[in-house]
Amino acid sequence: KSLPRNLSDCPHLDSVGEITKEELIQKSHGKCQDCEVGGPNLWACLENGCSYVGCGESHTDHSTVHSQDTKHNLTVNLTTLRVWCYAWLTGLKNIGNTCYMNAALQALSNCPPLTQYFLECGALVRTDKKPALCKSYQKLVADLWHKNRPSYVVPTTLFQGIKAINPMFRGYSQQDSQEFLRCLMDQLHEELKEPLPEPFDRSSTISVDSGPEEDSRSQSDEFQSCESCGSSDRADNELHGGGVGGERFYTHMNEAEMLIPEQEEIQANREWQKEKNMINDLYRDADKDVDTTNETTPIISSQGALKVQSRISGEHNMLSYRISLLLNLPSHVSLRSAAMATFSPPKNKRQKKYRSVISDVFDGTIVSSVQCLTCDRVSVTLENFQDISLPIPGKEDLAKLHSSSHQTALVKAGSCGEAYAAQGWIAFVMEYIKSWFWGPVVTLQDCLAAFFARDELKGATDSIFFLFRLRNGVKFCKMQSLPEILCIHLKRFRHELMFSTKIGTHVSFPLEGLDVQPFLAKDSSAQTTNYDLLSVICHHGTASSGHYIAYCRNDANNLWYEFDDQSVTEVTESCVQNAEAYVLFYKKSTEDAVKERRRVAGLFNMMEPSLLQFYVSRQWLNKFKTFAEPGPISNDDFLCSHGGVPPNKASYIDDLVVMLPQNVWDHIYSRYGGGPAVNHLYVCHTCQIEIEKLEKRRKTELDMFVRLNKAFQEEESPVVIYCISMHWFREWEGFVKAKDNDPPGPIDNSKITVNKNGHLTLKQGADSGQISEETWNFLHSIYGGDSETSQSEEKIEMETRSL
Repeated sequence: KSLPRNLSDCPHLDSVGEITKEELIQKSHGKCQDCEVGGPNLWACLENGCSYVGCGESHTDHSTVHSQDTKHNLTVNLTTLRVWCYAWLTGLKNIGNTCYMNAALQALSNCPPLTQYFLECGALVRTDKKPALCKSYQKLVADLWHKNRPSYVVPTTLFQGIKAINPMFRGYSQQDSQEFLRCLMDQLHEELKEPLPEPFDRSSTISVDSGPEEDSRSQSDEFQSCESCGSSDRADNELHGGGVGGERFYTHMNEAEMLIPEQEEIQANREWQKEKNMINDLYRDADKDVDTTNETTPIISSQGALKVQSRISGEHNMLSYRISLLLNLPSHVSLRSAAMATFSPPKNKRQKKYRSVISDVFDGTIVSSVQCLTCDRVSVTLENFQDISLPIPGKEDLAKLHSSSHQTALVKAGSCGEAYAAQGWIAFVMEYIKSWFWGPVVTLQDCLAAFFARDELKGATDSIFFLFRLRNGVKFCKMQSLPEILCIHLKRFRHELMFSTKIGTHVSFPLEGLDVQPFLAKDSSAQTTNYDLLSVICHHGTASSGHYIAYCRNDANNLWYEFDDQSVTEVTESCVQNAEAYVLFYKKSTEDAVKERRRVAGLFNMMEPSLLQFYVSRQWLNKFKTFAEPGPISNDDFLCSHGGVPPNKASYIDDLVVMLPQNVWDHIYSRYGGGPAVNHLYVCHTCQIEIEKLEKRRKTELDMFVRLNKAFQEEESPVVIYCISMHWFREWEGFVKAKDNDPPGPIDNSKITVNKNGHLTLKQGADSGQISEETWNFLHSIYGGDSETSQSEEKIEMETRSL
């Protein structure tokens, strides 16, 4: 494993024991001590007193596993006799003021759950979306962690992809590392997201109505922040940011779909009707208020909208409507009457939930509560987050956070006063005295407490309850579910109208044992609440100029390294703790998970004869290897709903699964559950038939539209022209051209129309298209309209002379 640098520079040479060339040659004729595979790709450990020989990357790479388990860094290839040090790491070349990008990439690449996914689950990195940033990132990760990696890598391809997505990063000016990080992760999620499998029990749910495309990262318009610091830059910077040090608090609304009993569903629907019709009603009846302490299933409110959504699929089979009859109609037959006779409108297109490796690793959930102090009504909102932007409290804020009176108030409000329950007055006074001489002593726990503290809303417009008046309220939030990797952004930059400033306060942070238990909701099911630091991005300089570096802990040897563009240097823990942190990555503690992995490895090594072999998702197996809490076994990524292999995945199914002996499967299944159990792979015949039907449906609809539109274009003076929303039309076009697997929902023209004296007219500058009456009847007979939207079924008729 050839060294990328001079071997004499390696600090681990002192740990090499005495070994002769003859001994190495003798070992080369042996086998891997774990799997008994022979050469030529065998590696011998050079640690003094260690006689281990393992296979390399052409097999299962047990030599690397041995290094990670034992922290033995040096190994030699028994064929080429080249030496490799696992501790040598690769830098990133600065290609024009790109230190902000390099620091973010190094911090992200040292997150094992994400990096191992790109290294070991390469078959899942597939996309037809431009600029295919996931493939560029996969190539970069492979270059950074390959055994024959160079001393530095030039990230040109990925940088070009980022610039294509966001013009902010074009040119050579300094940008914000956290902005880059968010842009990269958003795009990776968008390219890699997959719909969550549909449950077979399709009962009713309460869901947040969040727009045309709803996935697990759709943004919330109601609560853009849960911040309670009260800093003047909150409103401007949480969402927009920009420039050097620009910052945003990215809060993503969850669908928050929750199964409820039938009676609760009926009651929720009634409450929704009341909220719509009784704008001036303050909900005086106490039994209609939402009690967040006793209610096990909170009512989810987004912009005041509660919606009971059916989980019955809107998918329908066009062939069942005998569409082929329309292709052979005689010229004298009315197209409208024939279409109405053969087609039935489908049900509404139900919004799908999506997941990706990004959401699996970084997604957590915050439950935000706002209580109106006038009517005591509480609005509860679930929000997904992928990073938390924390304020850096000043002296006055620290005094309030540490004061006993404020502690009591916070505990009563259900906030985070318990974070300071163990801190006495003596410690607080000592810290306060030191702050006068050396500045405020701020800890990461202080920043978290400030973020989760209750926020008093003075005279705010209560849009949540449809009341157009100024009212007082209290807002507080807690974490409902915890991410595998917790990304924390410290708000060091404040952007005013004419200038920007930087908060240089040192924030102390733990390298191990960050406990977020005080900030959990009472009904949270989170098991692991302790986090260990993986990496930290630091900014040196001012708000207008500066330099980014990253400190990262190497997962193989637990040592810390400084990544300064293409320079990589080993550093001490004290050096990391003294850093001016800007973005921190914490990973759940994994002691129990490590023990479980060792048990499974022991079962593998037992080599018991197995009557059955079971297939497990390679993606879930990666979670098992890298997550503290991998969750139930999920084989849905290589199975269809019928239990077979989807035809489109059959060609690369070997890259999606790992075959396990029966004793290993029995152990992990009893430990984690999930499944389903699979010991036979076959291409699903039912899916193949559905695919063929879908292709035929697409062709039929597209051919008919082209035929009708051609006739419309040849018509010299049409008497009536129908308008259709281009937003809906683009969705339909994406479906018939196989860019989207799901058909669009009902035609919705509400966004392009305006009601004037009871008559619908086209909005000025509306994004609409013009089609013939026959084309409208054809599309409307297939897709219908949304009966819940008053304007969505209305067709817009305009005489030619008025256009």
